Amino acid sequence: MARDLRAAQGFYGRALGWTFRPTTLGEEFCVALADGFAVAGFGALATSLQAAVTWTPYFLVDDADTAAARVRERGATIAVGPLSMPTGRATLAADPDGAVFGLWEGETIPGWSVGRGSGPARLELRTRDAFAAAIFYGQVLVWGSDERESCEVRYEDHQVKVGDGTHTVAALRGGAVESAPDPQIRPRWHVSFRVADVDSAVEAAFAAGGSIVAAPSAANPEVTAREGTAREATLRDPDGGLFTITGG
Repeated sequence: MARDLRAAQGFYGRALGWTFRPTTLGEEFCVALADGFAVAGFGALATSLQAAVTWTPYFLVDDADTAAARVRERGATIAVGPLSMPTGRATLAADPDGAVFGLWEGETIPGWSVGRGSGPARLELRTRDAFAAAIFYGQVLVWGSDERESCEVRYEDHQVKVGDGTHTVAALRGGAVESAPDPQIRPRWHVSFRVADVDSAVEAAFAAGGSIVAAPSAANPEVTAREGTAREATLRDPDGGLFTITGG
């Protein structure tokens, strides 16, 4: 969600080489394309909302009302929705620790998934208690249940990993359980996008008005082995949206 949709398109077009196409949701929404394939969605924040610019994951559910009820039953927050849209129903929520996420009931892009194809390379929840978070999301999204037979949840390398039977689609990472909240490391979902050359993308992002949070460095060996990527960097777009790029 961006404050100025055209400005956001300009930044990500220059930094990551994305192009954009309109959607059936109206002029305030578009789809970002990498090499012609859908990689992310963009929406314009309503001027009346004092919300932060951020990348937000939306999880597919069978019934938005049921999923929203599960969120509320577990002490979390429904901020918006479920809202009816031309191709489905959307809900914006926050988990018990404040990490924002979305629910989507409706049409999706065929074959699009985190960790494969043109989808984001990696999706991580950075929170204080990964186990508590795994229980919450598992109950809301029926991860690892008979309703999601293709979904598996496991603990590995000090984090909870959610997979579809062939690859990891999300990781929940904990730490600092008793530390005071810090606005720079508050619980949040964090997304990583693929680029051909990390160093070139960082230079382009900086030239386009972005800022560098973590300079290009060698990727975690596990990430390198799984994704075939050797380097990564963390950036903020001009409006403060945080994201990581990963690649060669």
